[in-house]
Amino acid sequence: MATGLRSVTERTGGGTGQPLLDADHGDELMLVQPGVSIVLGNRQPESPGTLFISTKQVVWLSDTDRAKGYAVDFISVSLHAVSRDPEAYPSPCIYAQIETEAEEDESEESDSESDSTLNLSKITEMRLIPSDPDQLDMLFATFCECAELNPDPTEEGEEEHNWIFSADQLENDGEEDEDSDWAFAQNPGHSIGANGTHDLVHSVVQLQINDQRFEDADEMVQDDKNGHN
Repeated sequence: MATGLRSVTERTGGGTGQPLLDADHGDELMLVQPGVSIVLGNRQPESPGTLFISTKQVVWLSDTDRAKGYAVDFISVSLHAVSRDPEAYPSPCIYAQIETEAEEDESEESDSESDSTLNLSKITEMRLIPSDPDQLDMLFATFCECAELNPDPTEEGEEEHNWIFSADQLENDGEEDEDSDWAFAQNPGHSIGANGTHDLVHSVVQLQINDQRFEDADEMVQDDKNGHN
């Protein structure tokens, strides 16, 4: 179940180290990237901090305020992408969409940006901006790897007919359009075409069968005509 963005205040080493991970449940640290700013919704970027990507979650911890940090489970990340388009955002970044328990009409966009209190339950977008843009591809690859480890348990039974694109497939597709400033990946638990996929596949198969029947009928009619000639 998607839980959205949450605040992180506890760290190892008496509040000076890394985030606390649940190793007993398989949460292992995969990547540590310092010098990363975070943008929540339409707010201004936070001062640079350190990004931690584990097998279960994405955690950002401030370097200037030891009591400030944010985390989101991969199960709540419905889409993540590399954005290099300055018209979409001024700085190259990792863009992520976050599923929350809040109602759609209570999304962060409906809030005034001047509000001093940040309601994390309404944040549906997150951007991670590394100080070195050359690190984006590495961050994206790690995102993809860990997202694939966290499929939505409610969708696992439908995996046979889901349309899922791996990082390698997306990379190959991207080669066909080298001018694109976006590279997308979806959480396998939120795969494209998941809604009504079985009906669509059934329809396609049925159409193929019907097409074959028409071809066979045409051949029989043609043979019959040739026989009479």
